[in-house]
Amino acid sequence: MSQFHLLTVTDIHHTIRDAVVLTLEPDNPDAFDFTQGQYLTFKQDFDGTELRRNYSICAGLDDGKLQVGIKRVDGGAFSTFANTELQVGDTLHAMPPQGKFFTPLEPERAKNYLGFAGGSGITPVLSILKTVLKREPASTFTLVYANRAVNTIMFREELEDLKNTYMGRVTIIHMLESGQDIDLFTGRVDQEKCAQLFSNWIDIKSIDTAFICGPEPMMLAISDSLKTHGLEPDQIKFELFSESQQGQLAKQEMAKRSEGQAGTEVTVIIDGAQRTFEMPKGQSVLEAALEAGQDAPFACKAGVCSTCMCKVLEGEVEMISNHALEDYEVERGYVLSCQSYPLTDKLVIDYDTH
Repeated sequence: MSQFHLLTVTDIHHTIRDAVVLTLEPDNPDAFDFTQGQYLTFKQDFDGTELRRNYSICAGLDDGKLQVGIKRVDGGAFSTFANTELQVGDTLHAMPPQGKFFTPLEPERAKNYLGFAGGSGITPVLSILKTVLKREPASTFTLVYANRAVNTIMFREELEDLKNTYMGRVTIIHMLESGQDIDLFTGRVDQEKCAQLFSNWIDIKSIDTAFICGPEPMMLAISDSLKTHGLEPDQIKFELFSESQQGQLAKQEMAKRSEGQAGTEVTVIIDGAQRTFEMPKGQSVLEAALEAGQDAPFACKAGVCSTCMCKVLEGEVEMISNHALEDYEVERGYVLSCQSYPLTDKLVIDYDTH
């Protein structure tokens, strides 16, 4: 079910000291046609433990290549490996592109986009920015990019080149924690800072779609401010790869609540095959399926991608976090199995029905 393909690393470029851009050549190119803003899920074995990590595609649709940006994270096994050990000619395993962090392209329309990125959150936004500028010739894009300092700005030269190439259509506002001449562009991006930006620099009423990618507190503050200033929820797209603190606490609470409860008989359908087994109510459906030896698909385990999406055919679950499914999908019985905990004594889950 979790289909991984082989990709060969053909180029490694350091955009800043602790971040690399990998150029990848898939063994099955057709499987890696992507939409701007999507990501790849990689798997790698570290001392006998398989890790899966999501990294966004930074290439535009017309760049003619597949690239991802990976910033090194303290203690991050995969990001450290990619930044310090990976070499040209090495191979990686990845799922085909996934993700819904985009809107359909409309070449005949003149749209105004707003992007907020924090640190490595620039990666999918850059893919969207490059593609929109090329394929929607009348559209404009304003990017607010937050970083600690100038030397931590990923893709700085590429962003400047885009601004010079598409004069008048691109506005880039760099927000740094210190070292800026203008107070407005100094400090963290919070609701107060957004309010100042919207009153002095950005006309929110003219914006068609806003894209946000970065640390969760920053994204929530920006999203709230955009709504306060008139944007509808469906005009705001955001990308999140790590589990929220609320999600972690909810999982702990589910485990406590289930103590002493009877287990659940769950039937899992994957690739047409059925398997029935017992699971505790304090465990997610995904974790139970994996423990039972099922090849259930997953990537983030945080409720922010839709890789582990499945349909509840019988029984009930509580989905404690959902940043990936649309309301209509939930109404049809679809859930994220990494966030779904049994409420009934019998459960039937189908991974094949999409």
